[in-house]
Amino acid sequence: MANWSEILSEIAEGGGKQDQVRRKYLKKLAKLTGRNIIAYYSGWLQKPTASNLLIAINDNDKNGFMNAVYRLDSSKGLDLILHTPGGDTAATESIVDYLRTKFNKNIRVIVPQLAMSGGTMIACAAKQIIMGKQSSLGPIDPQLGGASAEGVIEEFDRARSEVAANPAVAPIWQQMVFKYPIAFVGDCQKAIDWSKSMTRTWLETGMFDGDATAGTKIDNIINELGNALTLSHARHLSAKKCKDIGFGNKIILMEDDQKLQDAILSVHHAFMLTFDQSPAVKIIENNMGSAYVQTMQTLIIQK
Repeated sequence: MANWSEILSEIAEGGGKQDQVRRKYLKKLAKLTGRNIIAYYSGWLQKPTASNLLIAINDNDKNGFMNAVYRLDSSKGLDLILHTPGGDTAATESIVDYLRTKFNKNIRVIVPQLAMSGGTMIACAAKQIIMGKQSSLGPIDPQLGGASAEGVIEEFDRARSEVAANPAVAPIWQQMVFKYPIAFVGDCQKAIDWSKSMTRTWLETGMFDGDATAGTKIDNIINELGNALTLSHARHLSAKKCKDIGFGNKIILMEDDQKLQDAILSVHHAFMLTFDQSPAVKIIENNMGSAYVQTMQTLIIQK
């Protein structure tokens, strides 16, 4: 396998053909694991000014997954490589339901670097999560209109208690209340409940199915991932932290298998270099070379 510099040189020597290099390493990873591989990659780190509609999880991604699943032998299961900032909750739910149905829940999620928010929720729908020392999951607290749903409710609760204790501060809090639309607090609570219940159901029916101690583990995971105690929606939770909050041995350390680690990181470097060197902002690609590539201007489907 190859490190970042070696893959960069390989792309340069091949005349800048990033597609060929990515597919080469995806095939090698599939050969090593004996499983289907689908890579779901967003280029949000390299394209920070790109529209959130392009870089985040959205309903258009279903077409990319349908393209990637076509002709795969579902009996081999799926290793889903995730690198995403998260996105729409409804789209996340739809993608998970689709993949679980196609692969009979036989899904492992691989996180080479970051699977945040909705990406973490997808990881919770797998049987196992493969992470390295450099990998991170993130909080699943939903964001509405750019605001933290948990934060909005916390702010309203604080306003209520402070006004009850000292009515003179009501005009100050009134300015805060008026910046939100009608029923916004209720919408925030519904979004929180949806995110937590969805993730809980996936953990119960997948990763911890049949585990006699599942209830306690899942409670701990939801409490850690799904509330304001995480302090920031952008907080990075390491493999060790994820193990400690309840995932335990469902987190597989890629460092425990050097060949697997090399294969995963070779794929990761190839994708990241593609974003560096091309207009691509999102790629959904399988180990057979079928790709769904979203650029800043166009959509390209390669079979």
